[in-house]
Amino acid sequence: MSSEKENLEEKLYTVKYNSDTESHLQPVQDCCRFCKSKACTIVCPAGVYEWNEDEHRLIVNFENCLECGACRIACEDKSLGWIYPKGNKGVTFKQG
Repeated sequence: MSSEKENLEEKLYTVKYNSDTESHLQPVQDCCRFCKSKACTIVCPAGVYEWNEDEHRLIVNFENCLECGACRIACEDKSLGWIYPKGNKGVTFKQG
C-alpha cells in the first residue's frame, strides 16, 4: 500500500496549478453536516476535502483540485456545486 501512495504522490507532484482567488467548488455546508459517509474526503485523489469536526464544516482546499469530478460522483446528496475554473486558472498537466 505504501508504494501505491508514493506513486500517487509522485504523480501529483507533476501537476501544475494556477489557482484562482475564489473556489470553483461550492459544497452546501448544511448538507455536509448531515452527510454520513463524507465520501468526498475519501475519494478525492488530491485530498481537496477535509471534515472539520470542531466547526462541523467541510474545508475545501480548492487550490489542489485535479478537476476529475470524483467528488461530484461520490456526493450522496449531490450537493457539491462545481464549475470549471475561470480562464487560465485551475490544473495543468505536464506533457512528456
